[in-house]
Amino acid sequence: MNRRTFLAMASALAITACTTTPTEVPNKLGPDGKPLPRLYRIGPGDRAKIQYRLLDSVNALRQAAGAPALSLDSKLNAAAATHARDMSVQNRPWHFGSDASSPIDRVARVGYQGRLVGETISETYETELETLAAWMEEPSTRTVILDPSATDVGFEWFQEDNGKIWWCMVLGAAGGAPVVTSSLQ
Repeated sequence: MNRRTFLAMASALAITACTTTPTEVPNKLGPDGKPLPRLYRIGPGDRAKIQYRLLDSVNALRQAAGAPALSLDSKLNAAAATHARDMSVQNRPWHFGSDASSPIDRVARVGYQGRLVGETISETYETELETLAAWMEEPSTRTVILDPSATDVGFEWFQEDNGKIWWCMVLGAAGGAPVVTSSLQ
């Protein structure tokens, strides 16, 4: 009886030694030698956590650049959410909506009483902070994010079933001249 128990335990240990835990699985590398991205799945209860984590990060970057902090604005969030979903429908990251709307049009539609500073967009499988880091590497989006006239921000996304995320961040300046709807109707 003891011999059978010993053999069973030894077999179990041998089988366990052949398996790996998720933390031991090596990262697969892409052709550029960098680790391939892992699926970042956003849950239904993650919205506020993601928005405030990004807001804190953007404000830290702005503070380092001498720009004032931004406030999260629900109307700009609505404009960003509309465009994130629409980019997914169009299957391309660009600043014009499927109805030919521009960022100015979308900000006006949601009733934002201020001036559009700019919009940053992305199509990726990366987290919001990885996306922010990529935006900061590009001079055009970095300029928008650090624009000292911006006072408000809206940040939203749409995640497809396959994990692809369409990110959209809209910055505005409250108290500036209201946005004017463009002629692209």
